Amino acid sequence: FSNTRQPMLEGQNTVRGQIALRPLGLTGIPVVNVENACASGSTALLQAIHWLRAGAGDIALVVGAEKMVFPDRPDRVAAAFAGGTDIHDREGVLAYIRAMGGEAPADGRSLFMDLYAAQARAHMARFGSTQLDLARLAAKNHTAAEHNPRSQYRTPMTVEQVLADKPIVFPFTRAMCAPVSDGAAAVVVCSQRGLQRLGSETRAIRIRGCALVSAGARDARDFDNHIGRRAAAQAYEQAGISPADVDLAEVHDATSYAELQQIENLGLAEPGSVGARTAGGDFALGGATPVNPSGGLVAKGHPVGATGQVARARIAVAENGGGFLGVEEAATVVTVLEGWAA
Repeated sequence: FSNTRQPMLEGQNTVRGQIALRPLGLTGIPVVNVENACASGSTALLQAIHWLRAGAGDIALVVGAEKMVFPDRPDRVAAAFAGGTDIHDREGVLAYIRAMGGEAPADGRSLFMDLYAAQARAHMARFGSTQLDLARLAAKNHTAAEHNPRSQYRTPMTVEQVLADKPIVFPFTRAMCAPVSDGAAAVVVCSQRGLQRLGSETRAIRIRGCALVSAGARDARDFDNHIGRRAAAQAYEQAGISPADVDLAEVHDATSYAELQQIENLGLAEPGSVGARTAGGDFALGGATPVNPSGGLVAKGHPVGATGQVARARIAVAENGGGFLGVEEAATVVTVLEGWAA
């Protein structure tokens, strides 16, 4: 059971899964509570995979649930986001942001926006990416979200509308940033024997690889050793595939820059080429490799503990990362899935 915010926002510090699942009649079975920032849901999936591979069971239910919208508790909500960084080194976090040309902290926005903005500016300086590139990614996702009935926002946006939206911190406008969201998701994971028990083999999706990597020490400009790139390399090796085999990807676009970075990390584009390829439609629905056809977090929403979804495809990859330690995400999970139509 994946959840990150209930302790801070509602005071339920422990046994959250047992309490949430009890009304559904799910009692008397092992329940493991998982917290790993925005990678919590993917980490819970990985734990279920290990549990099944160890022979401890045949069927596991992975649940992610998050209640984050509390208009009457703005201070608690802000504190919950601040807790996604090292609270014992807050000055170090702020110094990093300022060294990259940012101003933090600032009222009215999450510290994570400042961290992502600092990373975006470093990428712009190194590879020539632009605010327009990010706007194209955001517009692509908002347009795709129109077709997702579970998306938080389902209004298509043009590139011009994205750029004209409320400024948050350069280079981001509001449409480039994931909203605060409520949501839940669940997936059934099973062994071959469990699949036979369920009798749903025609709809099964095979997990080819799943890799979890935690933050290391690197310079902010060392993009070659980004945590997402390291996790992707492990997942691809497990799956026995290369980026060229990927048909579709869902990546963690807490901001549109994060999507750009993860497209590069997954090897779906060369560094510095994402903007031009987005303009050419490569990552849109119907393109060479659709990315975030669900609408992504900027439109679909970002209920932290429940984040993560991959649409049907022959080979798909999912990336989720969360928290910050130093200059990179505290944890990142990359999962490779093979669709039933393969």
